[in-house]
Parts: sequence; structure tokens; C-alpha cells
Amino acid sequence: MEPWQIALVVAGIVAVLARRSRSTKRRPPGRNPASTSGPRTRYPGDYQGKVTVVYSPNPNGAPDPGEIVWTWVPFQEDPTKGKDRPVLLIGREGAWLLGLMLTSKDHDNDRAHRERWVDIGTGPWDRQRRPSEVRLDRIIRVDPHAVRREGATLPAPVFSEVSRSLSELHHW
Repeated sequence: MEPWQIALVVAGIVAVLARRSRSTKRRPPGRNPASTSGPRTRYPGDYQGKVTVVYSPNPNGAPDPGEIVWTWVPFQEDPTKGKDRPVLLIGREGAWLLGLMLTSKDHDNDRAHRERWVDIGTGPWDRQRRPSEVRLDRIIRVDPHAVRREGATLPAPVFSEVSRSLSELHHW
């Protein structure tokens, strides 16, 4: 093959790869998920108060309430540090999304913490399909630009159970 022919093949491959990367539904990361330095916007602290819980998932690549997303979650004791984890989005507050953290740790046998968690089953947000629970007593603010990817849409009946349990715990 002549050098000019090789250049044409390489240019064609680059063009195909560029088109594929633009058409993907995965959102580009707003920050390095392995980092613990926080999102681009300074975290104002966990949300306090009554939440208007909304179920409005839309498979458009943007994070919406009713979806489980992977994003940076600040540690409660030091919001300048945190880690990447799944979060169920439940509503909005201005430019922020409001969410509840997920875990695969089982809290059913822990009487002191059992009422703060609700089982949501398994889903594509966890590669190993482990049963998950949602934490109800900490409502975090999520920077929409820090959402790394959409993991799944929570089924409406399961979302309704989370909403009911959240209202019951917070006496809304």
C-alpha cells in the first residue's frame, strides 16, 4: 500500500470513531470519578427540608428524577472528599438534582439503621446484580455536570415505595 492510501484508511477510521463517540448516550464525566476533590461546583451541603418527589425519567442521556446515575457523592463528615457511587434521583432544587445513595450492603438485620434504608432489588446499575438498598435519611445535592453515567430507570412501583418510605421517615 502506498503512504497516501494508508493515510486515507486512517482518516476513514478516525471519522467513524468520531461519529460513534458523538452518538453515544453516555455523558462525559464532569470530573475524574477516581478523584476525591469534588465536583466543579462547590457543594452547598446536604439538602434539608421537604422534597417534592418527582418521577420523570427520560432516556435522553440527561439525568432525571426516577433514574439511578453514577456520580460523585461527598462524604458527610468532609464534603470536600467523596467517592463515585450510584444515586437514585428523586427531585430538583434549582440547578441541583436531589438524590439518595445506594448500597449493596444489607441493613435488614441492623435494627438501629433498618428504618433508614429501603430495599429496591437488583438492576443494571450494579454489574454484579447484587440487591441494593436506598438510604432515606440523607438527601444529597447532585451537580448534573458531575453525573458520570445513567445506570438505569427505577421501575415506577419501586420508586413509589421509596417515595412513600421517604415521606414516612421524614413525616412529610
